[in-house]
Amino acid sequence: MDLVEVLPQRLHMLRFPIGQAYLWQDGEALTLVDAGYAGSAAVIEEAVRSLGLDPRRLERIVLTHCHRDHVGAAEELAGRWGAQVVAHRLDAPVVRGELPVPDPDLLDWELPLYEHGLTVPQAPPTRVDLEVEDGEVLPFGGGAVVVHAPGHTPGSIGIHLPRHGVLFAGDCIAAVGQVMPGVFNVDRGQARASFRRLAALSPSVACFGHGDPLTEGTAAALRTAAAAEPALPWEVSCRSDRPDPQDTP
Repeated sequence: MDLVEVLPQRLHMLRFPIGQAYLWQDGEALTLVDAGYAGSAAVIEEAVRSLGLDPRRLERIVLTHCHRDHVGAAEELAGRWGAQVVAHRLDAPVVRGELPVPDPDLLDWELPLYEHGLTVPQAPPTRVDLEVEDGEVLPFGGGAVVVHAPGHTPGSIGIHLPRHGVLFAGDCIAAVGQVMPGVFNVDRGQARASFRRLAALSPSVACFGHGDPLTEGTAAALRTAAAAEPALPWEVSCRSDRPDPQDTP
């Protein structure tokens, strides 16, 4: 796992072989957006300590959706440090292991990528302490607004920090080779609409589940990608320059 600074004294990315999580700082209080791989709690804690921070100050883990590369270490981290686990109401039963992960509507070119994603360790059933809905505000980052963004999964969410101009897009948007909608969606039409909704927030910093964060020209890049017609990756069945996004259910 790699630790990458995004905003000094505020935001770091935790990059895993497939996917990534984000650590947000409000002084000594910490929030983790997504939780990486199952079994990675120890390396996440080591990364927190390497920043001079105390993992006991981890107050919450916000899950952008129910896939294994995002839920992974949440149960172990919450158990160790008492952090609150947050997820959208529609994905919470999947996170808890009460319902199966919803099957994506895959195109042929997505199949090998999807199989590769399944090499990520399966997440254990994970408690959800707080189920959220669209428009709710979480107490970090000066007020973190939950933005329901279905399509990748029914309960996918973005987290918007208007005070800081930061957007956590989960897998609704990716930035692998280009800014694009995420792959492996259960509903491609909903995913397109969610992409446009998140882009309309015009953040100055956008953090994705896959691909490097955007910190310059972010709002314009998102608007341009959201407006692109018809060149959305899932709508083009045969093209040699197709990006190679990494994602997993």
